[in-house]
Amino acid sequence: MPMSTTRVNKIATVIVPVADQDGAVDFYVNKLGFEKRVDVPFGNGYRWIEVGLAGEATTIALGPPPQGGAAGERETGISLQTDDIDAYHGQLQQAGVDVDAEVSRMGDPVPPMFWLRDPEGNTLMVVQ
Repeated sequence: MPMSTTRVNKIATVIVPVADQDGAVDFYVNKLGFEKRVDVPFGNGYRWIEVGLAGEATTIALGPPPQGGAAGERETGISLQTDDIDAYHGQLQQAGVDVDAEVSRMGDPVPPMFWLRDPEGNTLMVVQ
């Protein structure tokens, strides 16, 4: 039986496990243009870090992998939206970000898009 209502009211945080949290913060803040929102210690020497885009509620948590788990080389499922995909693609290329060589244009209804990879090989999609 489907639920008629939900108690969930937003997607709060997407978690990307990373081995080098400082390197990940540098990448997401200085290369992609996010802002660091949270950086607090927790547990036994761990840090909880969240980055987000100005004016947007949803954040990306750059946390350590679960105990015994691996970090990096993940398809994050995260897509970022831009109003000028060619300018953003060029900006990221100039900044040394690992992006696809070209913006993919398949035609309607698929928007122009490209993939980028963070320093640990985690992939994100950019769409216009």
